[in-house]
Amino acid sequence: MSVAVRNRMSYGRDQRLRQTLRIFFHGGYFSYRALFNWQSPRFYVPTMLAGPAFQVLFFAYLGRYSHVRDDAFYVVGNAVQVSGMSGVFGVAITVGGERWTQTLAPLLATPANRMALFLGRALPHIVNGFIVSAFGFAIGRLLLDFHPGLGTIPELAVVVLLSTTTCTAFGLVVGALGLRWRDVFTIANPAYFLMLLFCGVNIPLSALPKWMQVVGSGMPLTHGIAAARRVAHGASLSSVDGLIGKEALIGLCYFAAAYVLLRVFEAEGRRRATLELV
Repeated sequence: MSVAVRNRMSYGRDQRLRQTLRIFFHGGYFSYRALFNWQSPRFYVPTMLAGPAFQVLFFAYLGRYSHVRDDAFYVVGNAVQVSGMSGVFGVAITVGGERWTQTLAPLLATPANRMALFLGRALPHIVNGFIVSAFGFAIGRLLLDFHPGLGTIPELAVVVLLSTTTCTAFGLVVGALGLRWRDVFTIANPAYFLMLLFCGVNIPLSALPKWMQVVGSGMPLTHGIAAARRVAHGASLSSVDGLIGKEALIGLCYFAAAYVLLRVFEAEGRRRATLELV
């Protein structure tokens, strides 16, 4: 093979890589901006910050007066779980809402890499979910009896970021299903609130019925919350690597499921000409 041919092949690969990265980052950025073109930015504070803050405070005070668990138990559980405001609702609206805004057909008509196209739309929500969780932890630190050591914060941040990513993968599945349902919120609302029940947020997983423990073990956040609680009490990341590994594996499974569902629904929608039927 001549040098010129090898150079052309290398140039072609570089071009495809740059194009894929551009779709991933630019597509995600503009889709997130578009979310707030029809939804005023002033909704961000009451939806993404005030709501999660009151959730943390409500369950912490409920637990305090029932003398079941200390504040730290409820702060960590709810501060991690509120990332679902972005990871579930945000992603579901971004992906499932493409049909509602009549942009799904033009989007799927492009030859863009589907993995980059849809995973890029998840990236801003991972960052946003992390910010929402961090705000929940800050509320717990300022207003409740939650005072983890400063040395635990970097390790806690790693666990929270992983949990937020896993939750966003779950949101992609919800968004993909929203391409087939009339209203994506029909799935997103139960999905978010079922995490409160099944993931050990306010009730230890071991206290739930056996079948709920099995379901909860396969849901996002369950193992991340358990790891975050241990880290907040001073445990090292290496001591919770089993929980972290399970959380990461669950996240990968949800990402894979979301991708398969998106491709299946795309093919089915093309075959039946139902991509934008609502």
